[in-house]
Amino acid sequence: MMENITTVGRRKEAIARVYLSSGKGQVLINGKPITEYFPGLVLQKQYSRPLEITDTVGKYTISVKVGGGGQASQLDAVIHGIARAIARIDAASRTALKREGFLTRDPRVKERRKYGLAQKARAKKQSPKR
Repeated sequence: MMENITTVGRRKEAIARVYLSSGKGQVLINGKPITEYFPGLVLQKQYSRPLEITDTVGKYTISVKVGGGGQASQLDAVIHGIARAIARIDAASRTALKREGFLTRDPRVKERRKYGLAQKARAKKQSPKR
């Protein structure tokens, strides 16, 4: 019997706290089934990729608390957290997950706004000459 594993997955502003324990393969996100939280076949295929690669589909019960960011960022944060949890349980699966890029946090975040410019990070003020 394994103990509960807690990991964190991040993407942009989204943070997912993943709790993984041995069970029937149930995945809950913020108290809802994952099919309800991320509707659509494309999204459901994406979140199950780390489980498929390591042949652990249906072996673990996964509970996730996710917040911040948008739907795509939250999904990527959940995937990152699940992959990190599986890598902590089974060191042999780490290489397969790393090869697929699930253990690497995506460093791309929104650029900060610079003072003295227009509203966006790289936008310049409009010239008054006409």
